[in-house]
Amino acid sequence: MLYSLPSIIDSVLILLALMSIVVWGVVIHKLMSFYKLNQRNTTFLEEFRLAEDLYQVRTKTKLTDGSLARICQAGLDEWKRLRLGVQSISAVDKKELVNAVLKQQAHTEQARIEKGLAILASIGSTAPFIGLFGTVWGIMHALKDISSKGSAGLDVVAGPIGEALIATGIGIATAVPAVLAYNYFLRKLKSSNAQIENFGIAFQYLAIKSGIGSDPKTSTGAA
Repeated sequence: MLYSLPSIIDSVLILLALMSIVVWGVVIHKLMSFYKLNQRNTTFLEEFRLAEDLYQVRTKTKLTDGSLARICQAGLDEWKRLRLGVQSISAVDKKELVNAVLKQQAHTEQARIEKGLAILASIGSTAPFIGLFGTVWGIMHALKDISSKGSAGLDVVAGPIGEALIATGIGIATAVPAVLAYNYFLRKLKSSNAQIENFGIAFQYLAIKSGIGSDPKTSTGAA
């Protein structure tokens, strides 16, 4: 039994090392993702704000691969479908349908942005306890060793217990970056969600200016 105990501590340390690698991998990936997303959304918004209606958005705005561009594309597709589709749908219902499509795509984009945050939260909350488990297990092993030797001197106790405490230290060292990164990305997520919400309002405003409820046969510049 005594020979199997140290292997458990080793397993705990290996697990914590792997968790630390995962944390930094997620952090680097999310930093790059947020940077690229911010660049694409900024470029898209600069062009979108110049459009006076959805006709100009379709013809003059470059729909880059960003969250706002994908939301805009979904709204434009629905707007075009409604204008060329069944005319029995009221103008109010058409606006609601466009709004529903915008919200659906917005939720998809928010879920895309949130990927990886659950991993950081899980590691940040569990790593200290995993490290503590390794420490407790190591101390139990050290106390059994001390009991079998019949000596409780400082030189006998300090070494094994000090080694056992390393697991707690590594657990905390793994958890701290995960928690800090999670809080940072959570703030970025809230900012991104606010940007998406504001864009949805701007799109609906242009949809109203574009006469979403009018008859395409009597409208000029229909898509």
